Amino acid sequence: MHEEENDGGTPAKPGSGPVARATGGTAPGTRAPGRNASGTSASGTRAAGTRSSGASRIAGRRGIVAGVLSGVAILAAGGGLVAATALAPQPSAARPLEAAEAAVPAGSVQDVCPAPARLLEGTPVGTDPQFSPVSATAKSTVSAAVVSAAGGSLPGSALSALKGSELRRIAKAPGSATAPPGSSGVLAGVVEGETVDDVSVLSADALANRQPAAGALMAYTATDGDLQGSAAAACQTPSNDLWLGGANTAVGRSSVLNLTNASTTPATVNLELYGKTGQIKASGSRGLLVGPKSTRSIILAGLAPGEERLSVHVRSTGGPVSAFIQQSVLRGLTSGGVDFIAPGTSAGPSQVMTGIDIQDAGDVKSLTGGSGFDDAGPSLQITVPGPSDAVVEVKLFGRAGQQALPGGGVVTAKAGTVTEVPLSGVPAGQYTVAAASDVSIVAAARVSRGLKASQSLDFAWSPATAQLGSQHVVPLPQGGERLLVFGALDGRATISYTPITADGKFRTAATADIAAGTTTTLKAADRIGDSAVVGYLVSASGGAAYGTVLLEREGRNDVSTVAIAPGAEGQEKVPVTLGY
Repeated sequence: MHEEENDGGTPAKPGSGPVARATGGTAPGTRAPGRNASGTSASGTRAAGTRSSGASRIAGRRGIVAGVLSGVAILAAGGGLVAATALAPQPSAARPLEAAEAAVPAGSVQDVCPAPARLLEGTPVGTDPQFSPVSATAKSTVSAAVVSAAGGSLPGSALSALKGSELRRIAKAPGSATAPPGSSGVLAGVVEGETVDDVSVLSADALANRQPAAGALMAYTATDGDLQGSAAAACQTPSNDLWLGGANTAVGRSSVLNLTNASTTPATVNLELYGKTGQIKASGSRGLLVGPKSTRSIILAGLAPGEERLSVHVRSTGGPVSAFIQQSVLRGLTSGGVDFIAPGTSAGPSQVMTGIDIQDAGDVKSLTGGSGFDDAGPSLQITVPGPSDAVVEVKLFGRAGQQALPGGGVVTAKAGTVTEVPLSGVPAGQYTVAAASDVSIVAAARVSRGLKASQSLDFAWSPATAQLGSQHVVPLPQGGERLLVFGALDGRATISYTPITADGKFRTAATADIAAGTTTTLKAADRIGDSAVVGYLVSASGGAAYGTVLLEREGRNDVSTVAIAPGAEGQEKVPVTLGY
């Protein structure tokens, strides 16, 4: 990998040349100090307790015995009902016990990858979709990587269909694949572009009571048809609470919510919908049953028709679910692009998105001024789920530092609505967007590609992402231009990135310094030696940093973004206080 267009920081080059060519494995990136939003969990502190002396304990016990005997005598003599413990002298002091640390068992990884993009057939009635055959040029693949612990072996892992049939075995069982002698003791099991035609699941077992470091990415491309363009999404850890922003159900826009339950427990899902003018109460949005090992697809236009801006809050009881929105645009007979909208971070006063690729301001203004193209430019959408209006300050950080937004950057977003803030009017380049509010908000940023109304365009939504920590597995699809975009906000950050090649080796690590308030773009190498680069192991230290994979194709308007998923957590311990 080498750095591209980084005036805000200087990368430290690993060995000779900006792209590592060494074939020997080295240890992956260093662990960021302290605890952050996606780093390892710190163990709880031990509470100090006091102990009474042995004599006091003996005296207390003797007093209790004497009190019990007195109580029995009173009961026998008077025939009354008197509690013996009420007459017993109480211990002179309580006995706080030291807080024991209980280890939380490490869980396995079960990340759900979305199904390939599929075209709706005709005008469906209600919310249950019917799909037509995909384009002849459509191609959908999953890339994945599973990382061993230092000096250890790969955890048992595989890429499988949702129903359970195995697509690719990565490691059969612990100990079946180990690092070769003389290496760093770390190796990776990889999946290099496995073709898929439905929902798939990356599974990896816990090993040595540690959660495995693993990640997968599903990528879709098509060069013809109504769904031409590119779409990609990181395979998702199921949850009971998810936020998705960027849906559109206006004329010519299609939004299909796909809910997948990969567990063996039924899930009941309730949807909360937020639009341009307020929260939407829709019949059929509550009590949606998603059976075990199944996917339920819902046409959002059947719940909230004609909504130009739509955010969806997914809550499930029972089994956790994954959620993706297949969003597409068709302007007349011309494709306007396709994307998989993925969940972002939960609602909070701060939201950060990076990998926002902005085109020439003048050309964007000319395009979006045409009828039906108002959603063809970059923008930020802010959802306010609470009862109070939000005052939001929006900042845009590029390679040369902060760029002032034409509107000033401070907006008031009404409670219960989705507010849009244009991000055009700044020099072309890759940016990081930070939104700070006085109340909790949810945010996502739109990336657009293409400047001529007569051409097929494309778009992508970049969800709010968590702060980078250590051990982030970042898989990459094969083909096209693959960029890693990192943004630092208030302090200088250091990014360590280690290439993973198709032969399962870690290549020479590199680092990049990112100045506070800037965005850095790094271009991934296609190959190192004879092996294709299939991903990176990324760690961050210093100031808060955020990262996204930006995927484009030369000569086409294709674009997609994938937020870097949280890193693997170490064994977690929680304090458990015992006492009476």
